[in-house]
Amino acid sequence: MNTITTFDPKNQSRFSFPTLIHFGAGSRKLLASHLTSQGLKKPLIVTDRGIAGLPFLAEIQTSLRAEGLTPSIFSEIWGNPVKSQVLAGVEAFKNSAADSIVGLGGGAALDVAKAIALMIHHPGDLFDYEDDKPGALPVDRDIPYWVAVPTTAGTGSEVGRSAVVSDDKTHVKKIIFSPRLLAKTVFADPELTLGLPAQITASTGMDALTHCVEAYLAKGFHPMSDGIALEGIRLAAESLVQAVKEPQNISARAKMLMASMMGAVAFQKGLGVVHSCAHALSTVADMHHGLANGIMIDHALAMNAEAVPGRFEMMARVIGLKDTSPQGFLNWLTQLKKEVGLPANLAAAGVKLDHLQALCDIAIVDACHPSNPRACTREDFVRIFSKALGV
Repeated sequence: MNTITTFDPKNQSRFSFPTLIHFGAGSRKLLASHLTSQGLKKPLIVTDRGIAGLPFLAEIQTSLRAEGLTPSIFSEIWGNPVKSQVLAGVEAFKNSAADSIVGLGGGAALDVAKAIALMIHHPGDLFDYEDDKPGALPVDRDIPYWVAVPTTAGTGSEVGRSAVVSDDKTHVKKIIFSPRLLAKTVFADPELTLGLPAQITASTGMDALTHCVEAYLAKGFHPMSDGIALEGIRLAAESLVQAVKEPQNISARAKMLMASMMGAVAFQKGLGVVHSCAHALSTVADMHHGLANGIMIDHALAMNAEAVPGRFEMMARVIGLKDTSPQGFLNWLTQLKKEVGLPANLAAAGVKLDHLQALCDIAIVDACHPSNPRACTREDFVRIFSKALGV
């Protein structure tokens, strides 16, 4: 096991795609000097309640103050992010006279950080900027300088151009998209993921894998995304179980962090039926997005096996399976879920048959399945959810 406990600049990688990314154990230690180099003085750290009391947050605050910065904290984020959290964050930014944002956390915190940055100088309601909404307002005003420091290896939101935020009342997810929402710089430090519980490591890791798999299967021509997705699949297959079972393994954590970012880059090509199912589960059952993807991935992807068998065979070969048939890859996914401790189906996660119709109502109107390699009807979703419910 390769554990790194002291910061060594020689262990850092620096690259852009297009976001500038500092990658490596201890890269968070570059944050303070970076903000100072941009002439910034008062960053608002946007994080979640779970991180608010952790030692590394205090460490980051201390390092910022040592560089002459005056940080403030907004940590009222929990569960799936909702609009009210964004509005509270906007108030926190203004009340602290902040000049920049540090998004610190998993996908929820980073998505809220983007949405806060959007609403500092843009008028109207947050959902006026919903992607593909008729008459949506343009994202055309200044965005405060913001940087991302991910603490999970899942959504890859740190390199994404969208924020996913739910309506407080309906729980329906809304996508706010613009290249202007990209973080200016990412500090991807696998040491920040070392303390994650096994369940969170497994759920977020399956989220990263799902992004890569669905991006590769998505219809359309995008060879660059395909290549990135395949390498992300290989990295996740190589390291997810190890990251769950050896939580202090910095090498496995680093590979999962990279797979997460690669998935987020690759899915600009599109996603598919698994994500439409997961979004419905988050809306109807308030299920964690990564857990929902992890539970649904083998059940939902089965419908695509006949549509793109060659793509399934390629994924199977990339991860070194002996059985390179589509069913062989689906069997591997089922076994992977078992190895990392995720429920085999929705019934094991407490979802009831009574939820079936509502789940299908949400999934069929979701924006992800139109790029699925096989068209999805409402009847398809009934079959997929019924199978996943064990009926």
